[in-house]
Amino acid sequence: MKHLLTALLLSVATPLQASESQLERGRQVFNAASCAVCHTDKENNGEPLAGGYAMKSDFGTFYTPNITPDPETGIGNWSDEDFIRAMQQGISPEGDHYFPSFPYTAYTKMHRDDILALKAYLFSLKPVKKSNREHELAFYVKMAPSARIWKAAYFKEGEFVDAPEKSAEWNRGAYLVEAMGHCSECHTPRKALGVLDETMAFAGVQKMTGVGTVPNITPDKKTGIGRWSVDDLVYYFETGTTLSGDSSGGKMASIIDNSLSLLPAGDRKAMAVYLLSQQPIENSNKKKKKKREKKEIESDK
Repeated sequence: MKHLLTALLLSVATPLQASESQLERGRQVFNAASCAVCHTDKENNGEPLAGGYAMKSDFGTFYTPNITPDPETGIGNWSDEDFIRAMQQGISPEGDHYFPSFPYTAYTKMHRDDILALKAYLFSLKPVKKSNREHELAFYVKMAPSARIWKAAYFKEGEFVDAPEKSAEWNRGAYLVEAMGHCSECHTPRKALGVLDETMAFAGVQKMTGVGTVPNITPDKKTGIGRWSVDDLVYYFETGTTLSGDSSGGKMASIIDNSLSLLPAGDRKAMAVYLLSQQPIENSNKKKKKKREKKEIESDK
């Protein structure tokens, strides 16, 4: 009986009902959102999308969940509305509020059709039975209402709306960067309680817990990407090669391999156009060298 119920639940899910075009759209959303980067624990040879990746923060360590279509330990029992509510409102099927380590703060801007296409694609993949690991957080963060209180104070819900005065390419780039790509989550400094400092959007972070230095990607010519052309950025998104000939490393290398390099060429260009249109902000993010004290050496007399 249990196996019959499982089969019925899976049959209600999208893989059998999704069209080829929806699955392809879902695959592109999956790549743009970098799902594989955070939901696969590669350091411990974890299976794809089975979760367990450790995200260190100032508030403790968050472990990403299993997003495979396994009905017991993954999202296999989630309805379309469950998935949409999680992505756009940060609320679980059980009604719990997610911590903003899950970037629903950006995903809330995603269009409903893209979210459903992503769900269809995820449900077409291999289910993996792996229970989620409990977060290791500071005691005050563990308190039941903490996520709900944070959301009430700082969360802005709402889908992305095109700017009518801008080009279709610019709007596509804005949607990719601000919503699906959630670039601000790492490239924008945070204030108290982990709130993004929007006055420093994309200006980089000197020391991000668990990541290190995150570069300034505003078009400032001294400290950002102001010397880069659209073609330079597109090439970087595709290959990970910087303007100086270096290769990206750390988490960004994984994002390029598992996300940016897999996007359609037009999407990479749209992102470059959007980023280079932003307000330049001077912010070097480099550790300041301590001034050496001048010491006078007196010769022995």
